[in-house]
Amino acid sequence: MKVEKIHKAQNGYIMLFVALVLLVGGIALLRIYVGAFMIFTALFMCAGFVLVNPNSSRVLLLFGKYVGTIKENGLFWANPLYTKKRISLRASNFDSERLKVNDKLGNPVMISTILVWRVTNTYKAAFDVDDYQNFVRVQTDAAVRKLASMYPYDNFADEGLDEDITLRSSVNEVSEALEKELQERLSMAGIEVLEARIGYLAYAQEIANAMLRRQQATAIVAARHKIVEGAVSMVEMALEELSKKNLVALDDERKSAMVSNLMVVLCSDKDVSPIVNTGTLNH
Repeated sequence: MKVEKIHKAQNGYIMLFVALVLLVGGIALLRIYVGAFMIFTALFMCAGFVLVNPNSSRVLLLFGKYVGTIKENGLFWANPLYTKKRISLRASNFDSERLKVNDKLGNPVMISTILVWRVTNTYKAAFDVDDYQNFVRVQTDAAVRKLASMYPYDNFADEGLDEDITLRSSVNEVSEALEKELQERLSMAGIEVLEARIGYLAYAQEIANAMLRRQQATAIVAARHKIVEGAVSMVEMALEELSKKNLVALDDERKSAMVSNLMVVLCSDKDVSPIVNTGTLNH
């Protein structure tokens, strides 16, 4: 397989001066055949000038044969018979479309990616693929589909599905996996992946409401668990303090009533209206 070759072209300013000298001399000697030949030579030389902008390149072909690539910016002159194909070396952004794919658990999700890439090997970009820009778009969509099927959208610990890496929470791990997958796919086109990240991620519309209610229910259960755990600790501390300071003597029945009342007060999601007992503990 051929590799990229850097072509050293002639200085364009020197060749421009030569072309102008031939053109002026040809006009001065136009009455004889030498003048016409000089003008024809000057015009023919004009087809060889190549302007290469910064972070750009020109791939040179001679009758279908790869000659080399000019990567140095400036004005150059090459064989007028060369075919000169422009390939940009600048970093490019690609924001993929939102794709509907199934995650590892089979849930439909909408996902898109933001890719930053650039061409590093002009020979591969020009000749190993048909259209390297379209190649980037197609392979990015394929990589995103594969990535989404490898990980679940979120953890479902209550169902025994506790994953180490998820699409929603493991941003860095997912981005690294996406970059690696894209680099393997795009290396054959001479393209370097600078950055790849998930640009959009959400459940598909048909299950979005159901999943939102599920997440809310999970959050409520977790909050209630914390409230009950804290309430039990507070009741235990209250009983210990009362017993330690001998403020009041409580039998098992009164302790049960006290625990019940404290749990209702502490675990209720609304303000409790207390009832003051002005009689004895037996009433």
